[in-house]
Amino acid sequence: MGTAREIIRYRKEKNGRIIEVVIWHLSESVAGSLHPFKYRLYCGLTDGTCIVRYDNERGKGDHRHVGPVEETYRFTTLRKLVEDFEADVERM
Repeated sequence: MGTAREIIRYRKEKNGRIIEVVIWHLSESVAGSLHPFKYRLYCGLTDGTCIVRYDNERGKGDHRHVGPVEETYRFTTLRKLVEDFEADVERM
């Protein structure tokens, strides 16, 4: 996959919830994505229950998980990705 440079990483724990955001800039896109970023934005409970997660694993491309439901996510910009994730976290 070439070189990867981490550009954002943070983790917060509060009131039994974990929020973790990790974004890398790659030298080439992940299979299934049309941009040079690899990302994982996660909100869940400390017991491992996923509330909402955005990621772009190899072969699946950009998608999000809301509870047990997985759906395609239309990536446009990193800013929009983070805004969409934060809006979902607020709704949950």
